[in-house]
Formats: sequence, C-alpha cells, structure tokens
Amino acid sequence: MPFADELINGYTAQSLTRAIHAVLPGAELASLRAAAQQLGPLRLRERADLLTNALLADVPGGYAELARVVRAAQDGAPVFRGWLIWPVTSAIATKAVAEHGDDAFDDAMELLTDLTGRLTSEFALRTLLRHDLDRALGIIAQWTRSPDPDVRRLASEGTRPYLPWSIRVPELITRPGATVAVLDALYGDESEYVRRSVANHLNDVSRDHADLAVTTARRWLTAPAPATGRLVRHGMRTLVKRGHPGALDLLGFAPATLEIDGPVLDRTTVPFDGNVRFTATIRNVGAAKARLAIDYVVHHHRANGSQTAKTFKLTTRTLAPGETMGVSREHSFRPITTRRYHPGPHAVALQVNGVASAPAVFELESPAPQ
Repeated sequence: MPFADELINGYTAQSLTRAIHAVLPGAELASLRAAAQQLGPLRLRERADLLTNALLADVPGGYAELARVVRAAQDGAPVFRGWLIWPVTSAIATKAVAEHGDDAFDDAMELLTDLTGRLTSEFALRTLLRHDLDRALGIIAQWTRSPDPDVRRLASEGTRPYLPWSIRVPELITRPGATVAVLDALYGDESEYVRRSVANHLNDVSRDHADLAVTTARRWLTAPAPATGRLVRHGMRTLVKRGHPGALDLLGFAPATLEIDGPVLDRTTVPFDGNVRFTATIRNVGAAKARLAIDYVVHHHRANGSQTAKTFKLTTRTLAPGETMGVSREHSFRPITTRRYHPGPHAVALQVNGVASAPAVFELESPAPQ
C-alpha cells in the first residue's frame, strides 16, 4: 500500500491551489498555500481533512459559490484530478450539509458523480449519507442505472458499511438491508470494477448481519449472471473464515467426516522476527466425497495476556472417500505495519469447513536488544 506522502503531498496541495487560483485569480488562498507545508506528520485522511478545511477557508460564501468554483476548475484545469479530488469533494459535501437544504444536497450529489471518475467521490459521499441517508439512497438508486461504471461503482463503494479510510455512517450498520437494493441492482453488472465493489460491500454486510448476507447471496445464485459465483465467493470470505454454517453450505462446503493429524510444528520456540512451519494430514473417512475449505488460525498473544485469533486462507480441495492429503505452510512473524506482535504463548490450528483442530502451542521470543 502506498505511503500517505505518495498520495496526498505538497504537489497535490500546490496543484489544488493552482486550479482554484485560476478561477479566483484575486484570492490570496493563504490557507491552501500554508497547508502544503503542514502535511508532513499527518496520516492520509488527516492530510485530506487539512486540505478540505483549507479550501473551505479560502473560498468565501456558501455552497453555491464553492460549487461554481469547483465546476469552473473542473472545466478549466488539466491537473484537476487524482488525489486532490478527495478534499475537493469533501468540501462540497461539508458545505452542502451546512446549508440544511434539499437543493444544495441534491446538487452536491450530482457534483460528486461528475468528479468521481477523476479519482473517487466515495469518501465525501459519507458526509451526505450521515446527514440524510434516505434522501441519499433515493438518489443513489438512480446511479445504479448510470451508463458510467465509475458512477455505478460509487453507488456500491460509497455506501459500504466499513469503507476503508472513510468516516463511519452508523445507520449503514444499524439498519440491516438499507443498501441491499443497491447491491441487487449491481451484482450482475458488466464491469468487473463494479462487481468487485459489490463483493466487498456484501462482505462488509456479513460482518454484522451474517444471515442477511447469506440470504442475499443465495437469492443471487438462483438467478446468476456469469460471474455471480465468483462474486459470492469473494463476498462470503469473512464468513467462511468464521466457519459460518450458512455461508459454507452456500458454497458447497458441507459437514464432512474427517481425520486430521496435526498441525505439527517444526519448532516450539520461534524468534521474534522468524518463522514457524507446520504440516498436517487430512483424511476423508466418510462414505461420500467431501469438498473442503481449509484455513489455518493463528492465536496471537496480546499485551494484556489474552489471545486473539486471525484466520488465514490455505486452500480448497475435494477428497474422495478414503483419500488423504497433506498441507503445509510457513507463517512469518517479521514485523509489518498492520500487525504488532507480542512475545509469549501463541498457537496455530487447522480449520476445515469451519471446524477447528486442536491447537499446537509455541512460544514467540522477545525481540533482540537493540
């Protein structure tokens, strides 16, 4: 994943300043010019917020004036695209909500569709969804019929319950089914770009409303488009890792009669930045062939002494009666930015069709002194 300074940086701020200055040549734009020097220590969303606030400070007047300036910059500035679009669309949404009027709200929604192809308007859409979810969803329903795949994707991506890098919209989580109509309209979309968003959205729904996600996916599979099977598999990935019976059944992973030998570890003490390798053997001792979703679970030691489990994908396989297969994997404990490791007791278990094996325990050593 790129670093924040590779996405929103001084060049982004300067490009935005030049684009706005071309429309407002007499404006000082002091906040935007200062913001270009203040991005260094900030995270990505903080950088977007800094430029959003600077734009709001430098463009006087209400929503109509900001919308006029943005549309003029959109028409006249070749550089008016890329990551500067995030703060621009966020400023539009912020001004529209502040006016508490339907006209500004509706115009902002339209302007987001105009700008989304230049990067994405999904982050700014969250502000409008929080302000009036029902009005926004009524407009978004029309977006699902747009000839522009960027707009259709915006309908799905912008309404995801857990959209990365974005502010939360609590009603998208507490109102089960609020966005199902959007997904129903798009699951058979001709664009892989759109369908991928639908799958990720369905996966988000499954985190809080598993049965709703499974019911929705099952309904799609009764009238599938050519890529619906792949979309559903991607949308069910979290539930499969959790061993949800409905999701496993939907994907053809029925309960099976198995013998599992392992996992067997290659070591019981693992260096802090080292690896642990495990092997296991799975045998189908039932009378019917068995389609298997095979994952492994690492139980990480936490700073407070408890453990937290994370599931990792291994493979899928169909075993005939009496057939045996072996699995192996090396798991790394090298430091990464998205996970912090704590020395202490850990464990690894196999998970087959949602059923976990007995865990194999090992000790993660403390890091070497610097």
